Amino acid sequence: MDPLKKVSGVVAPLDRANVDTDQVIPKQFLKRIERTGFGQYAFFDWRYLEDGVPNPDFILNKAEYRGAPILAAGPNFGSGSSREHAPWALKEYGFMAIIAPSFGDIFRSNCFQNGMAPVVLSQAGVDTILAKALRNPGYRLTVDIVEKRVYDEEGFSESFEMEPFRLESLVEGLDDIGHTLQSVDTIAEFEQAHPARW
Repeated sequence: MDPLKKVSGVVAPLDRANVDTDQVIPKQFLKRIERTGFGQYAFFDWRYLEDGVPNPDFILNKAEYRGAPILAAGPNFGSGSSREHAPWALKEYGFMAIIAPSFGDIFRSNCFQNGMAPVVLSQAGVDTILAKALRNPGYRLTVDIVEKRVYDEEGFSESFEMEPFRLESLVEGLDDIGHTLQSVDTIAEFEQAHPARW
């Protein structure tokens, strides 16, 4: 997992509450066993019309928001089932940070495990970001994970909280396996001192 210390770029506004993981990545695309190949299906039912043509009314299909590394959304983003495919799809789509007033707990944990930053800001802060991004496509923001702060060049700034373990995991690029491998010498010493009993 690559270290993630700061994300800067265009904000894609998804002004919807309670976006669940089935909306992020519909169930019909969960048959793959790899972690890749899901980005093209992110928000599939919203991005495409029934005939497979891109929906011109869906906000993320607007040219101004394509390639945005930051997604701003309403409360309870990532609720619903525990599918890890949701952060896989969002990350492969291009998002490295997601800003919302709240997240589904399992989705939030899965984001950290996959090197994405789920950032909780106040409702007022998120409303400000959404309004700016909708009013001014191309609106840019910086998510500074080390400093735990989100800011733009127009005077907006808001701090956020993040558990020290989660922050370290993002900044150092460590998932659970990576954290365990940091203690490989200690584990080996323990195993030598406590031989297996059959």
